[in-house]
Amino acid sequence: MPFEIIAIVGPTASGKTALALDLARALASDGHRAEIVNADAMQLYSHMNIGTAKLSEADRLEFPHHLFDVITPEQEMSAVQYKAIARETIDAILARGAVPIVVGGSMFYLAAALDELEFAPTDPKIRARLEGEAEQLGGTSLHDRLRQMDPITASRIPAQNIRRVIRALEVIEITKSPYQSQLPLPQSYRPTLWIGVSVEREQLKARIADRVGLMWESGLVEESRQLREKFVLSRTAAVAIGYQQAFDQLDGELSPEDAQAQTISLTSRYARRQMSWFRRDSRIRWCPTGVDRLDFVLEQIRLEQ
Repeated sequence: MPFEIIAIVGPTASGKTALALDLARALASDGHRAEIVNADAMQLYSHMNIGTAKLSEADRLEFPHHLFDVITPEQEMSAVQYKAIARETIDAILARGAVPIVVGGSMFYLAAALDELEFAPTDPKIRARLEGEAEQLGGTSLHDRLRQMDPITASRIPAQNIRRVIRALEVIEITKSPYQSQLPLPQSYRPTLWIGVSVEREQLKARIADRVGLMWESGLVEESRQLREKFVLSRTAAVAIGYQQAFDQLDGELSPEDAQAQTISLTSRYARRQMSWFRRDSRIRWCPTGVDRLDFVLEQIRLEQ
């Protein structure tokens, strides 16, 4: 194959996981071993299974799966840290003569793992000060500051994502330049075939609603209760979509119906941000609506040969 890696990307609930498994089976039938690498930030966490729509351990036995359950809910993992373990994993798969199928929708993690990026500079003192200001003034105040300094970046980062707001402000303060100007055009670190999985907007909304309903039926609230009993949750884990709403339900702040409705709304908003990000990448080959996805991917592979 002229490429070494296959990346399957797209919004949450679009069916990336199922396509990756179908592709791995098709490659195996053609004599190519495949191994699947997770690029979903929340699926890195152990003990967070229902709310992340993670494949069960039994379902992961058919093919080697990597970078699932690698940190506890008390920990954080930066894109730089993910880059290191993802590259190590991918390089090891290639050394074994297998095809890495990288699957996920976490935009910065995918870029870190697969692109040649020089990360913008960091300063622990500036970041610590900004984190303190966020605690005192609130995330909205820092987002307003970002909007004044770099409106384009502010429009792409929601005020709720205080971690990214702080990072943008940190880079702006260090470089005296807009945050976006520090992000180079993407270039794959190894030859990569990028496949995009998209779903028509109304259909995606329905898929998200069905997924959220199934999470509640499958015990997300009880899983969330156990998380708080066992761990002091990291900032990222504590505000994960679905879990935060389940926590609010446990605390009596949201009814089950409102918790699910809020989760659906936030997930849909996140899916729109994912599509906005991925659509800017001209390398991605998007599977047209109504086309058999596996046939589409296999045709893209044949075109490369």
